[in-house]
Amino acid sequence: MNLQLYYLMILDTYHILIVLSIVTIISYLFNIISEKLRVPSAILLIGCGILTQVVTGYYGMTVYIPRKILEILGVVGLIMIVLEGALDLKITKSKRKLITQSFLAALSVLLITAIAIADILHLALDIDFFKALPYAVAMGVISSAIAIPSVHNLDGGKKEFIIYESTFSDILGILLFNYVISDKLLSLATAGLFVWNLVLITVISILSTILLMLLFRYLKGHIKVFLILSIVVLVYSVSKQMHLPSLFFILVFGLVLNNSEPFLKGKLKKFLHPEKLISVNTELKSMTAELAFLIRTFFFLLFGYSLDVTLVLSGTVLLTGSAIMLVILVIRYVFLRYISQTNIFPELFIAPRGLITILLFYSIPTHLVSDKFNEGVLSFVIIVSGLIMMLGLLFSNRKVDQKLMTEV
Repeated sequence: MNLQLYYLMILDTYHILIVLSIVTIISYLFNIISEKLRVPSAILLIGCGILTQVVTGYYGMTVYIPRKILEILGVVGLIMIVLEGALDLKITKSKRKLITQSFLAALSVLLITAIAIADILHLALDIDFFKALPYAVAMGVISSAIAIPSVHNLDGGKKEFIIYESTFSDILGILLFNYVISDKLLSLATAGLFVWNLVLITVISILSTILLMLLFRYLKGHIKVFLILSIVVLVYSVSKQMHLPSLFFILVFGLVLNNSEPFLKGKLKKFLHPEKLISVNTELKSMTAELAFLIRTFFFLLFGYSLDVTLVLSGTVLLTGSAIMLVILVIRYVFLRYISQTNIFPELFIAPRGLITILLFYSIPTHLVSDKFNEGVLSFVIIVSGLIMMLGLLFSNRKVDQKLMTEV
Protein backbone atom coordinates (compact mmCIF):
# COMPACT_ATOMS: atom_id res chain seq x y z
CA MET A 1 0.00 0.00 0.00
CA ASN A 2 2.68 2.46 -1.05
CA LEU A 3 0.70 5.60 -1.73
CA GLN A 4 2.55 8.00 -4.01
CA LEU A 5 0.88 10.16 -6.63
CA TYR A 6 1.82 9.81 -10.29
CA TYR A 7 -0.12 11.55 -12.98
CA LEU A 8 0.96 9.84 -16.20
CA MET A 9 -2.19 10.89 -17.99
CA ILE A 10 -4.56 13.82 -17.53
CA LEU A 11 -8.25 13.05 -17.75
CA ASP A 12 -10.76 15.76 -18.58
CA THR A 13 -13.95 16.30 -16.59
CA TYR A 14 -16.15 14.05 -18.71
CA HIS A 15 -13.64 11.18 -18.66
CA ILE A 16 -13.66 11.34 -14.87
CA LEU A 17 -17.47 11.41 -14.75
CA ILE A 18 -17.62 8.42 -17.10
CA VAL A 19 -15.21 6.45 -14.88
CA LEU A 20 -17.11 7.32 -11.69
CA SER A 21 -20.43 6.33 -13.25
CA ILE A 22 -19.07 3.01 -14.53
CA VAL A 23 -17.57 2.20 -11.12
CA THR A 24 -20.91 2.89 -9.40
CA ILE A 25 -22.80 0.71 -11.89
CA ILE A 26 -20.26 -2.12 -11.45
CA SER A 27 -20.62 -1.88 -7.67
CA TYR A 28 -24.41 -2.15 -8.01
CA LEU A 29 -23.95 -5.29 -10.12
CA PHE A 30 -21.56 -6.64 -7.46
CA ASN A 31 -24.32 -6.13 -4.88
CA ILE A 32 -26.68 -8.24 -6.99
CA ILE A 33 -23.99 -10.94 -7.35
CA SER A 34 -23.33 -10.75 -3.61
CA GLU A 35 -26.99 -11.39 -2.80
CA LYS A 36 -27.21 -14.33 -5.20
CA LEU A 37 -23.88 -16.04 -4.43
CA ARG A 38 -23.28 -14.84 -0.84
CA VAL A 39 -19.94 -13.36 -1.94
CA PRO A 40 -19.18 -10.15 0.05
CA SER A 41 -19.30 -7.15 -2.28
CA ALA A 42 -16.21 -5.73 -0.53
CA ILE A 43 -14.15 -8.72 -1.72
CA LEU A 44 -15.38 -8.21 -5.28
CA LEU A 45 -14.50 -4.50 -5.11
CA ILE A 46 -11.01 -5.17 -3.73
CA GLY A 47 -10.49 -7.77 -6.47
CA CYS A 48 -11.68 -5.29 -9.09
CA GLY A 49 -9.23 -2.72 -7.72
CA ILE A 50 -6.33 -5.20 -7.93
CA LEU A 51 -7.34 -6.11 -11.50
CA THR A 52 -7.49 -2.42 -12.44
CA GLN A 53 -3.99 -1.95 -11.01
CA VAL A 54 -2.68 -4.83 -13.13
CA VAL A 55 -4.35 -3.58 -16.32
CA THR A 56 -3.30 0.07 -15.93
CA GLY A 57 0.22 -1.05 -15.01
CA TYR A 58 0.40 -3.18 -18.18
CA TYR A 59 -0.44 -0.15 -20.32
CA GLY A 60 1.91 2.12 -18.35
CA MET A 61 -0.87 4.20 -16.77
CA THR A 62 -0.61 4.55 -13.00
CA VAL A 63 -3.26 6.74 -11.42
CA TYR A 64 -2.52 7.05 -7.75
CA ILE A 65 -4.68 8.43 -4.92
CA PRO A 66 -3.23 10.06 -1.76
CA ARG A 67 -3.68 8.21 1.54
CA LYS A 68 -5.72 11.13 2.91
CA ILE A 69 -8.47 10.40 0.36
CA LEU A 70 -8.68 6.81 1.63
CA GLU A 71 -8.78 8.01 5.23
CA ILE A 72 -11.63 10.48 4.58
CA LEU A 73 -13.64 7.89 2.64
CA GLY A 74 -12.96 5.34 5.36
CA VAL A 75 -14.10 7.55 8.24
CA VAL A 76 -17.29 8.76 6.55
CA GLY A 77 -18.00 5.23 5.30
CA LEU A 78 -17.61 3.82 8.80
CA ILE A 79 -20.05 6.40 10.20
CA MET A 80 -22.65 5.65 7.52
CA ILE A 81 -22.33 1.86 7.83
CA VAL A 82 -22.62 1.79 11.63
CA LEU A 83 -25.53 4.26 11.51
CA GLU A 84 -27.23 2.15 8.84
CA GLY A 85 -26.87 -0.94 11.03
CA ALA A 86 -28.09 0.83 14.19
CA LEU A 87 -31.17 2.18 12.37
CA ASP A 88 -32.17 -1.39 11.54
CA LEU A 89 -32.06 -2.68 15.13
CA LYS A 90 -34.99 -2.89 17.50
CA ILE A 91 -34.29 -3.15 21.23
CA THR A 92 -36.74 -5.21 23.27
CA LYS A 93 -36.58 -7.05 26.59
CA SER A 94 -36.33 -10.33 24.72
CA LYS A 95 -33.08 -9.16 23.08
CA ARG A 96 -31.18 -8.35 26.27
CA LYS A 97 -29.47 -11.75 26.22
CA LEU A 98 -28.48 -11.30 22.57
CA ILE A 99 -27.02 -7.84 23.19
CA THR A 100 -25.13 -9.07 26.27
CA GLN A 101 -23.73 -12.08 24.38
CA SER A 102 -22.60 -9.94 21.45
CA PHE A 103 -20.93 -7.37 23.75
CA LEU A 104 -19.09 -10.05 25.74
CA ALA A 105 -18.06 -11.76 22.50
CA ALA A 106 -16.70 -8.51 21.07
CA LEU A 107 -14.83 -7.58 24.26
CA SER A 108 -13.37 -10.97 25.18
CA VAL A 109 -12.39 -12.03 21.68
CA LEU A 110 -10.84 -8.63 20.92
CA LEU A 111 -8.68 -8.57 24.07
CA ILE A 112 -7.43 -12.15 23.77
CA THR A 113 -6.93 -11.93 20.01
CA ALA A 114 -4.96 -8.66 20.25
CA ILE A 115 -2.58 -10.12 22.84
CA ALA A 116 -2.12 -13.30 20.79
CA ILE A 117 -1.44 -11.37 17.55
CA ALA A 118 1.06 -9.11 19.37
CA ASP A 119 2.89 -12.26 20.54
CA ILE A 120 2.97 -13.60 16.97
CA LEU A 121 4.38 -10.32 15.62
CA HIS A 122 6.93 -10.28 18.44
CA LEU A 123 8.11 -13.83 17.70
CA ALA A 124 7.83 -13.85 13.90
CA LEU A 125 8.99 -10.32 13.04
CA ASP A 126 11.03 -9.51 16.19
CA ILE A 127 8.91 -6.44 16.97
CA ASP A 128 8.86 -5.19 20.55
CA PHE A 129 5.66 -6.43 22.20
CA PHE A 130 4.40 -2.96 23.15
CA LYS A 131 5.14 -1.66 19.63
CA ALA A 132 3.31 -4.67 18.21
CA LEU A 133 0.15 -3.98 20.24
CA PRO A 134 -1.25 -1.17 17.97
CA TYR A 135 -0.84 -3.42 14.91
CA ALA A 136 -2.41 -6.30 16.84
CA VAL A 137 -5.44 -4.26 17.91
CA ALA A 138 -5.96 -3.06 14.33
CA MET A 139 -5.97 -6.67 13.09
CA GLY A 140 -8.02 -7.89 16.05
CA VAL A 141 -11.05 -5.69 15.31
CA ILE A 142 -13.96 -7.09 13.30
CA SER A 143 -14.89 -4.76 10.45
CA SER A 144 -18.54 -3.76 10.62
CA ALA A 145 -18.09 -2.16 7.20
CA ILE A 146 -17.77 -5.64 5.67
CA ALA A 147 -19.73 -7.74 8.18
CA ILE A 148 -22.97 -5.71 8.32
CA PRO A 149 -23.68 -5.51 4.56
CA SER A 150 -22.84 -9.21 4.16
CA VAL A 151 -25.34 -10.71 6.62
CA HIS A 152 -28.65 -9.30 5.42
CA ASN A 153 -29.71 -12.75 4.18
CA LEU A 154 -29.16 -14.49 7.54
CA ASP A 155 -32.08 -15.11 9.88
CA GLY A 156 -32.97 -12.40 12.42
CA GLY A 157 -31.04 -13.66 15.47
CA LYS A 158 -27.81 -14.38 13.59
CA LYS A 159 -27.98 -11.12 11.66
CA GLU A 160 -28.55 -9.02 14.80
CA PHE A 161 -25.76 -10.83 16.68
CA ILE A 162 -23.28 -9.98 13.90
CA ILE A 163 -24.44 -6.35 13.67
CA TYR A 164 -24.15 -5.82 17.43
CA GLU A 165 -20.88 -7.75 17.76
CA SER A 166 -19.12 -6.05 14.84
CA THR A 167 -20.28 -2.59 15.96
CA PHE A 168 -19.21 -3.25 19.56
CA SER A 169 -15.90 -4.60 18.22
CA ASP A 170 -15.30 -1.35 16.29
CA ILE A 171 -16.10 0.80 19.34
CA LEU A 172 -14.09 -1.29 21.78
CA GLY A 173 -11.28 -1.57 19.25
CA ILE A 174 -10.96 2.21 19.03
CA LEU A 175 -11.02 2.44 22.83
CA LEU A 176 -8.35 -0.23 23.19
CA PHE A 177 -6.26 1.30 20.40
CA ASN A 178 -6.29 4.72 22.10
CA TYR A 179 -5.23 2.96 25.30
CA VAL A 180 -2.30 0.98 23.82
CA ILE A 181 -0.83 4.03 22.06
CA SER A 182 -0.68 5.91 25.38
CA ASP A 183 2.75 6.93 26.64
CA LYS A 184 2.45 5.01 29.92
CA LEU A 185 0.40 1.95 29.10
CA LEU A 186 0.38 0.33 32.55
CA SER A 187 0.05 3.44 34.73
CA LEU A 188 -2.94 4.31 36.92
CA ALA A 189 -3.20 7.69 35.20
CA THR A 190 -3.68 6.04 31.80
CA ALA A 191 -6.27 3.63 33.22
CA GLY A 192 -8.10 6.55 34.84
CA LEU A 193 -8.11 8.47 31.55
CA PHE A 194 -9.49 5.40 29.81
CA VAL A 195 -12.45 5.22 32.24
CA TRP A 196 -12.99 8.97 32.04
CA ASN A 197 -13.20 8.81 28.24
CA LEU A 198 -15.91 6.16 28.53
CA VAL A 199 -17.95 8.33 30.89
CA LEU A 200 -17.42 11.44 28.76
CA ILE A 201 -18.47 9.85 25.45
CA THR A 202 -21.57 8.43 27.17
CA VAL A 203 -22.60 11.90 28.37
CA ILE A 204 -21.82 13.47 24.97
CA SER A 205 -23.80 10.75 23.17
CA ILE A 206 -26.88 11.19 25.36
CA LEU A 207 -26.87 15.01 25.23
CA SER A 208 -26.18 15.14 21.47
CA THR A 209 -28.93 12.62 20.74
CA ILE A 210 -31.47 14.58 22.83
CA LEU A 211 -30.53 17.86 21.11
CA LEU A 212 -30.81 16.25 17.66
CA MET A 213 -34.24 14.85 18.47
CA LEU A 214 -35.34 18.31 19.65
CA LEU A 215 -34.04 19.75 16.39
CA PHE A 216 -36.27 17.38 14.40
CA ARG A 217 -39.32 19.25 15.74
CA TYR A 218 -38.30 22.43 13.95
CA LEU A 219 -37.04 20.97 10.68
CA LYS A 220 -39.21 21.89 7.72
CA GLY A 221 -38.97 21.35 4.00
CA HIS A 222 -37.24 18.55 2.10
CA ILE A 223 -33.61 19.48 2.79
CA LYS A 224 -32.99 18.11 6.27
CA VAL A 225 -31.26 14.72 6.04
CA PHE A 226 -27.90 16.20 5.03
CA LEU A 227 -28.19 18.74 7.86
CA ILE A 228 -28.70 15.88 10.33
CA LEU A 229 -25.82 13.87 8.84
CA SER A 230 -23.57 16.95 8.93
CA ILE A 231 -24.28 17.42 12.65
CA VAL A 232 -23.68 13.71 13.28
CA VAL A 233 -20.33 13.83 11.45
CA LEU A 234 -19.43 17.05 13.32
CA VAL A 235 -20.10 15.49 16.74
CA TYR A 236 -18.19 12.37 15.69
CA SER A 237 -15.18 14.39 14.47
CA VAL A 238 -15.04 16.68 17.52
CA SER A 239 -15.25 13.66 19.82
CA LYS A 240 -12.50 11.99 17.80
CA GLN A 241 -10.30 15.06 18.23
CA MET A 242 -10.77 14.54 21.97
CA HIS A 243 -9.54 10.93 21.50
CA LEU A 244 -12.95 9.51 22.42
CA PRO A 245 -14.60 6.37 20.94
CA SER A 246 -16.88 8.39 18.68
CA LEU A 247 -18.63 5.37 17.16
CA PHE A 248 -20.44 4.96 20.48
CA PHE A 249 -22.33 8.18 19.73
CA ILE A 250 -23.29 6.90 16.26
CA LEU A 251 -24.61 3.67 17.77
CA VAL A 252 -26.57 5.47 20.52
CA PHE A 253 -28.09 7.97 18.09
CA GLY A 254 -29.20 5.27 15.64
CA LEU A 255 -30.61 3.00 18.34
CA VAL A 256 -32.54 5.78 20.12
CA LEU A 257 -33.99 7.13 16.87
CA ASN A 258 -35.17 3.67 15.81
CA ASN A 259 -36.44 2.77 19.30
CA SER A 260 -37.97 6.06 20.46
CA GLU A 261 -41.46 4.72 21.27
CA PRO A 262 -40.71 3.47 24.85
CA PHE A 263 -39.19 6.83 25.80
CA LEU A 264 -41.88 9.10 24.38
CA LYS A 265 -44.59 9.27 27.01
CA GLY A 266 -46.71 12.05 28.50
CA LYS A 267 -45.51 15.60 27.83
CA LEU A 268 -42.39 14.37 26.07
CA LYS A 269 -44.56 12.62 23.48
CA LYS A 270 -46.46 15.84 22.73
CA PHE A 271 -43.28 17.90 22.61
CA LEU A 272 -41.21 15.71 20.26
CA HIS A 273 -44.00 14.58 17.93
CA PRO A 274 -43.38 10.84 17.33
CA GLU A 275 -44.75 11.06 13.79
CA LYS A 276 -41.99 13.55 12.95
CA LEU A 277 -39.33 11.23 14.35
CA ILE A 278 -40.71 8.34 12.31
CA SER A 279 -40.64 10.48 9.16
CA VAL A 280 -37.05 11.60 9.77
CA ASN A 281 -36.03 8.03 10.61
CA THR A 282 -37.43 6.74 7.30
CA GLU A 283 -35.66 9.41 5.25
CA LEU A 284 -32.42 8.99 7.19
CA LYS A 285 -32.43 5.21 6.66
CA SER A 286 -32.79 5.61 2.92
CA MET A 287 -30.11 8.30 2.56
CA THR A 288 -27.67 6.54 4.91
CA ALA A 289 -27.97 3.29 2.95
CA GLU A 290 -27.31 5.12 -0.35
CA LEU A 291 -24.30 7.01 1.01
CA ALA A 292 -22.87 3.91 2.69
CA PHE A 293 -23.11 2.04 -0.61
CA LEU A 294 -21.40 4.83 -2.56
CA ILE A 295 -18.57 5.45 -0.11
CA ARG A 296 -17.94 1.73 0.48
CA THR A 297 -17.69 1.29 -3.30
CA PHE A 298 -14.89 3.79 -3.80
CA PHE A 299 -13.05 2.97 -0.57
CA PHE A 300 -12.63 -0.75 -1.24
CA LEU A 301 -11.95 -0.22 -4.94
CA LEU A 302 -9.19 2.30 -4.18
CA PHE A 303 -7.85 0.09 -1.41
CA GLY A 304 -7.59 -2.83 -3.84
CA TYR A 305 -5.91 -0.58 -6.39
CA SER A 306 -3.34 0.58 -3.81
CA LEU A 307 -2.43 -2.96 -2.64
CA ASP A 308 1.09 -4.17 -3.33
CA VAL A 309 0.34 -7.78 -4.27
CA THR A 310 4.04 -8.74 -4.26
CA LEU A 311 4.23 -8.03 -0.52
CA VAL A 312 1.29 -10.34 0.22
CA LEU A 313 2.93 -13.26 -1.63
CA SER A 314 6.23 -13.24 0.28
CA GLY A 315 7.06 -16.28 2.45
CA THR A 316 7.26 -14.33 5.73
CA VAL A 317 3.89 -12.68 5.11
CA LEU A 318 2.20 -15.97 4.23
CA LEU A 319 3.48 -17.69 7.39
CA THR A 320 2.82 -14.76 9.73
CA GLY A 321 -0.58 -13.99 8.22
CA SER A 322 -1.63 -17.66 8.34
CA ALA A 323 -0.65 -17.88 12.01
CA ILE A 324 -2.69 -14.76 12.77
CA MET A 325 -5.75 -16.11 10.94
CA LEU A 326 -5.46 -19.45 12.74
CA VAL A 327 -5.34 -17.69 16.11
CA ILE A 328 -8.35 -15.50 15.21
CA LEU A 329 -10.47 -18.55 14.29
CA VAL A 330 -9.38 -20.70 17.25
CA ILE A 331 -10.06 -17.97 19.83
CA ARG A 332 -13.41 -17.19 18.22
CA TYR A 333 -14.38 -20.88 18.15
CA VAL A 334 -13.49 -21.43 21.82
CA PHE A 335 -15.48 -18.40 22.94
CA LEU A 336 -18.59 -19.12 20.84
CA ARG A 337 -18.59 -22.86 21.58
CA TYR A 338 -17.61 -23.11 25.23
CA ILE A 339 -18.08 -19.69 26.85
CA SER A 340 -20.91 -17.92 25.06
CA GLN A 341 -22.49 -21.26 24.07
CA THR A 342 -24.14 -19.57 21.12
CA ASN A 343 -24.33 -20.51 17.44
CA ILE A 344 -21.06 -21.38 15.73
CA PHE A 345 -22.05 -21.63 12.09
CA PRO A 346 -21.69 -19.35 10.22
CA GLU A 347 -20.83 -16.89 13.05
CA LEU A 348 -17.38 -18.46 13.47
CA PHE A 349 -16.37 -17.38 9.98
CA ILE A 350 -17.93 -13.91 10.00
CA ALA A 351 -15.00 -12.02 11.47
CA PRO A 352 -13.68 -9.94 8.56
CA ARG A 353 -10.99 -7.33 8.87
CA GLY A 354 -11.28 -4.27 6.69
CA LEU A 355 -12.10 -0.59 6.90
CA ILE A 356 -11.56 -0.08 10.64
CA THR A 357 -8.33 -2.13 10.47
CA ILE A 358 -6.97 0.17 7.76
CA LEU A 359 -8.02 3.34 9.61
CA LEU A 360 -6.37 2.23 12.85
CA PHE A 361 -3.23 1.23 10.96
CA TYR A 362 -3.04 4.74 9.47
CA SER A 363 -3.50 6.19 12.98
CA ILE A 364 -0.46 4.53 14.59
CA PRO A 365 1.76 7.32 16.02
CA THR A 366 5.17 7.78 14.42
CA HIS A 367 7.07 6.76 17.56
CA LEU A 368 5.26 3.40 17.60
CA VAL A 369 5.69 2.60 13.90
CA SER A 370 8.05 -0.34 13.41
CA ASP A 371 10.25 -0.75 10.34
CA LYS A 372 10.10 -4.51 10.89
CA PHE A 373 6.37 -4.70 10.25
CA ASN A 374 5.50 -5.81 6.73
CA GLU A 375 2.34 -4.14 5.41
CA GLY A 376 1.68 -7.29 3.42
CA VAL A 377 0.64 -9.00 6.68
CA LEU A 378 -2.17 -6.47 7.10
CA SER A 379 -3.33 -6.95 3.51
CA PHE A 380 -3.13 -10.74 3.84
CA VAL A 381 -5.32 -10.76 6.97
CA ILE A 382 -7.90 -8.44 5.36
CA ILE A 383 -8.15 -10.49 2.15
CA VAL A 384 -8.09 -13.96 3.76
CA SER A 385 -10.57 -13.07 6.53
CA GLY A 386 -12.93 -11.81 3.82
CA LEU A 387 -12.52 -15.00 1.78
CA ILE A 388 -13.16 -17.15 4.87
CA MET A 389 -16.34 -15.20 5.58
CA MET A 390 -17.36 -15.69 1.96
CA LEU A 391 -16.94 -19.48 2.23
CA GLY A 392 -18.84 -19.54 5.54
CA LEU A 393 -21.77 -17.65 4.00
CA LEU A 394 -21.73 -19.87 0.90
CA PHE A 395 -21.92 -23.09 2.95
CA SER A 396 -24.52 -21.51 5.21
CA ASN A 397 -26.65 -20.76 2.17
CA ARG A 398 -26.35 -24.36 0.97
CA LYS A 399 -27.42 -25.69 4.37
CA VAL A 400 -30.50 -23.44 4.34
CA ASP A 401 -31.37 -24.56 0.80
CA GLN A 402 -31.00 -28.24 1.76
CA LYS A 403 -33.22 -27.71 4.80
CA LEU A 404 -35.92 -26.10 2.66
CA MET A 405 -35.68 -28.91 0.13
CA THR A 406 -36.12 -31.48 2.93
CA GLU A 407 -39.15 -29.66 4.34
CA VAL A 408 -40.74 -29.53 0.89
